[in-house]
Amino acid sequence: MKCKRLLLFWANLILWNTVFSQSIIGVHAYNKVNPYKYNINKNQKVLNGGVVSAHPLASNVGVAILKMGGNAFDAAIATQLVLAVVYPGAGNLGGGGFLVARKNNGKSFTLDYREKAPAAASRDMYLDANGNANTLLSQNGALAAGVPGTVAGLDATYKHAKLPWKVLVQPAIDLAENGFCITAAEAAGLNAHQEEFKQYSTMPAAFIKDISWKAGDTLVQKDLAATLKRIQEKGKSGFYEGETATLLVEEMQRAHGIIRAEDLLNYQVVERTAISVHFQKKYTIITMPPPSSGGVLLTMMLHMLENRKLHQMKFQSPAYIQLLTEVERRAYADRAEHIGDADFYPVPLKTLLSKTYAKQRMEDYKPGIAQKSAMVKAGVIPKESEETTHLSIFDKEGNMVAVTTTLNGSYGSKTIVGSAGFLLNNEMDDFSVKPGVPNMYGAIGGEANAIVPGKRMLSSMTPTLVLKNNRPYIVCGTPGGTTIITSVLQTILNILVFDMSAELAVNRPKFHHQWLPDAIFVEKNIEAKTISALEKMGYSIEKRTAIGRTEVIKINAKKNIELAADTRGDDAAAGYAP
Repeated sequence: MKCKRLLLFWANLILWNTVFSQSIIGVHAYNKVNPYKYNINKNQKVLNGGVVSAHPLASNVGVAILKMGGNAFDAAIATQLVLAVVYPGAGNLGGGGFLVARKNNGKSFTLDYREKAPAAASRDMYLDANGNANTLLSQNGALAAGVPGTVAGLDATYKHAKLPWKVLVQPAIDLAENGFCITAAEAAGLNAHQEEFKQYSTMPAAFIKDISWKAGDTLVQKDLAATLKRIQEKGKSGFYEGETATLLVEEMQRAHGIIRAEDLLNYQVVERTAISVHFQKKYTIITMPPPSSGGVLLTMMLHMLENRKLHQMKFQSPAYIQLLTEVERRAYADRAEHIGDADFYPVPLKTLLSKTYAKQRMEDYKPGIAQKSAMVKAGVIPKESEETTHLSIFDKEGNMVAVTTTLNGSYGSKTIVGSAGFLLNNEMDDFSVKPGVPNMYGAIGGEANAIVPGKRMLSSMTPTLVLKNNRPYIVCGTPGGTTIITSVLQTILNILVFDMSAELAVNRPKFHHQWLPDAIFVEKNIEAKTISALEKMGYSIEKRTAIGRTEVIKINAKKNIELAADTRGDDAAAGYAP
């Protein structure tokens, strides 16, 4: 892509040249990244490793970090920081996320850097005097923001990395300070939200301008560059303390938000034990526990499907889609009732993750007949003692890293922190604002996900790893709100059951059911005869735009590594061979 300002800064803008030459590692900046002219590669086959993310500049930076001796954790840090610059609709400093990793020594772990409710939050903070939910407040503006966790998550990731912190932050600084060429999709996104940026931000910002953005324009973010420099110099404290923290709190005060300095100082990342489940004997799925509902529901659905003879079904036949729909219906009913932040609510994980419970949930399943969500409730459990972005990374040492981060809605709360240049999330909407009231993705919740100060809101993010015979096989994940979990499930099944390549697994049509609303949402390219057959069974079908943007790495025998970026967006794959 050619930028109309191609010559601007070009003489001195080859990324990291100065940083690399001054760093202690003394390597050349090969794989130079031109922010004004770049290609979007959807698929690659490589030997040494690669990165798949939502933007080609982020993927190229990540693989350059691998080439210069960094591992998957180095690449994850640098890639996330670049996404915060080049993909402002979801890449972020003002949001949060989850990391699922398996190190080359066989150890798996997760990092929970999900946003948290501020100390001043309260259960009924979005209800009016008559007890009605005001979702405008939970979805837009400063009051919708939870305490950000992304920078703390990067800091927690760094103990597993190899390269100097300053080297990992520098690419993002350069791209913010000197600019990069935006795509048509990015221009459309910025244009679509201009009025909201103006309404919910209190100071001028880089995203706001009087004329329309267009493909090829240069986006320069000086305020964001200054914020990144403070993070480069001081690490985590460069965000949660000092000038950046002050700017964030001042924005809150001007815009009537409730995040305070103490909320930032008190934020902590939690390392949690990964959910690990076996599927069809030779596969092991490693995924995220609560406050993500994704890993729990993925496990539940795989257990419900375990003995259903999927190999004998035709891919996306009416019978196959019906089976997955009923599995999804039951899992999402349980999500609404039983899952929240396990630090605040007794999530019945032992039961939800058991094969016995999964079998019970499918006892009333009737092939060929649509059931109704009004009749399918959450299971009875005894007491026990859409805007998001994903990146997948695999390195030559055998480390696997899957990271999903989010601002929640597209561009989050639409609130840009004055003089700091980053957007704040609107994750408070992921709490149950009021029992029975759906959030922006139509998800229903109750007591398990009620607002409590310091609590992490329930999420659908599902960063996932798959081992085959205990060896690295798949790294995957996707954005998409509540569709994340079903997209990850279908992508994994495409590979494990139907033996698809990474490219096919990512790009075949997807469908989604989430209990309420009671409809199967399908992408437009699912066959008409299949839709007709499902309607005859009694299902309500709703066609919709693209579901998710899945990023997959598939590691085959002899280190033949397939990288696949979703064709539904600007997502890109970047890898390297010797």
